[in-house]
Amino acid sequence: MNKAVFLDRDGVINGKGPGDGYITRWEDFRILPGVAEAIRRLRDGGFLVMVVTNQRCVAKGLLSESELQEIHRKMVVTLRRRKAVIDAVYYCPHDGEEGCNCRKPKPGMIFQAAREHQIDLSSSWMVGDDCRDVETGRAAGCRTVLLTAVASADSRPCHPDAIAPSLDEVVGLVLNCSGAVSSVEIRR
Repeated sequence: MNKAVFLDRDGVINGKGPGDGYITRWEDFRILPGVAEAIRRLRDGGFLVMVVTNQRCVAKGLLSESELQEIHRKMVVTLRRRKAVIDAVYYCPHDGEEGCNCRKPKPGMIFQAAREHQIDLSSSWMVGDDCRDVETGRAAGCRTVLLTAVASADSRPCHPDAIAPSLDEVVGLVLNCSGAVSSVEIRR
């Protein structure tokens, strides 16, 4: 069985988009500092790296699914050029009211990835920038990290296994952790 780190996209891999926060054009996609190095270190440490992202902008008609897939293709290629490999990208194009099983905080995308890539979820991590990501990871049986560098509109209380300011700061914890983690806060 494989182990994986599941990453939210906006706020973890790239900065949020202008205005409403949606990224609808590649020209607005900005990879955050340290992300390529962090992904490279996770892969070198034996983890698959999967992106799991809600992309409601498709349901809102702000871009098509093929345009979203092109943004993801360019993200994967750009990171690969920096020797940072993303193994797969899973996205939910639905609106919150559609009742799908893939929209976070439901764990459908993680379960699909686990089936397709033979992932042991108890040895895996979910890293995100809001409580939906933490809830998703917990529902899937993963350990969780909440990134705090980007202020989230989500004000619900949540209890991640770890808190950190950036993906780069999380890597050491993920690579060195064995067993359960209880409320670790990583600060500079």
